[in-house]
Amino acid sequence: MTLGGIGQRDFEYTDRDFRQVCDLIRKRVGIALTDSKRDMVYSRLSRRLRTLGLSSFDEYLADLQSRHDDDEEWQHFTNALTTNLTSFFRESHHFEVLADQLRGLKGRGGTIELWCCAASTGEEPYSILITACEVFGTLKPPVRLWATDVDTQVLETASRGVYAVDRIAGLSDERRKRFFQRGTGANDGFARVHPALRELVTFQPLNLLDAQYPASPTFAAVFCRNVMIYFDKPVQRQILAKIVTRMGPDSLLYTGHSENYMHANDVIAPCGRSLYRRAGGKG
Repeated sequence: MTLGGIGQRDFEYTDRDFRQVCDLIRKRVGIALTDSKRDMVYSRLSRRLRTLGLSSFDEYLADLQSRHDDDEEWQHFTNALTTNLTSFFRESHHFEVLADQLRGLKGRGGTIELWCCAASTGEEPYSILITACEVFGTLKPPVRLWATDVDTQVLETASRGVYAVDRIAGLSDERRKRFFQRGTGANDGFARVHPALRELVTFQPLNLLDAQYPASPTFAAVFCRNVMIYFDKPVQRQILAKIVTRMGPDSLLYTGHSENYMHANDVIAPCGRSLYRRAGGKG
């Protein structure tokens, strides 16, 4: 059966093609696509067909599966189907909690390690770092942020740290002046995060489905927000079980407002508004 859709399609796209895409992306990164994503899949992957000069989804999927697992086309496939919706200080109450948490860690010495699991285009990691700078009153706070994402394209954007000025319009004048540099001339209409913030973060590709995560310290705070909604409950639990191995008894896991983990209460325990601790950790 050929899938229906809005307008005339340039490529043949069948129900079998869609199901195969769903199977491949789930095995690759754990994302569970629903039937409502059929048109989205066509729209995003048809760009790859045009780039490769292919004439059908069946041809594209056969070509894709003939490639080695580390072939760059697999990354293009993943990037195309990854949704990245973000903004600075999204779900602002979390940054108030983070500020309180960081104040409580003042004076303990050493570097405070933080992790942002779904860095996207960088707004969330830089919001975390702005919060840290404000708490410590310096552009060089004793923090280090590990910011990861499965989508390599958005990580490139995050690493550059350059945004259209309307992306920072919701920030206070003080934050815009202190933490961003306005572009001039050819860069008019854009703003770059202060280089000092960029020095506090390491951007790195990471598939949360990987059997093992790279060696890392124990994180005081882990932001894993609005990414688990794309996984089914067994995959969510699998990922959470790995994340908590990087958390101490006092660490906080910050999650999205629409995410619920009652099915994983042996792994994490709620301790506030979309906040969790490692199960068996501090009450």
